[in-house]
Amino acid sequence: MPPLNLSRRRQKSPPPGETGQEALYLRFLSDKQVRVAVKLRDGEVVSGWIEYFDDRMIRLTREGKPNLFIYKNQIRTITEQARRGDEGRRRGARKTSDAGARESGSLGTDELSGGEPR
Repeated sequence: MPPLNLSRRRQKSPPPGETGQEALYLRFLSDKQVRVAVKLRDGEVVSGWIEYFDDRMIRLTREGKPNLFIYKNQIRTITEQARRGDEGRRRGARKTSDAGARESGSLGTDELSGGEPR
């Protein structure tokens, strides 16, 4: 059996830092006007829907309250509440203990800031 030359072994490249999934998910939330709860680093939770976003911030539109521009590095999580127009259908649906976990998506700090807490 010929000896293995370990120095010629092909090394794996590191995974990409940016996958583009954050932008796709935020675009989906924005296009469908999905109601979300945004939990901030200080523990405050604000609700509304994402009307606009870019690489550093989101614009949260709220009914009857001022709209907010929130820097992404101040966001802990974004959790779906309900899609606009789906509230009536969901109220009539039977609830189970883990139904909310399956129905609501969540985007955490790792996805928003590239994995590094600030």
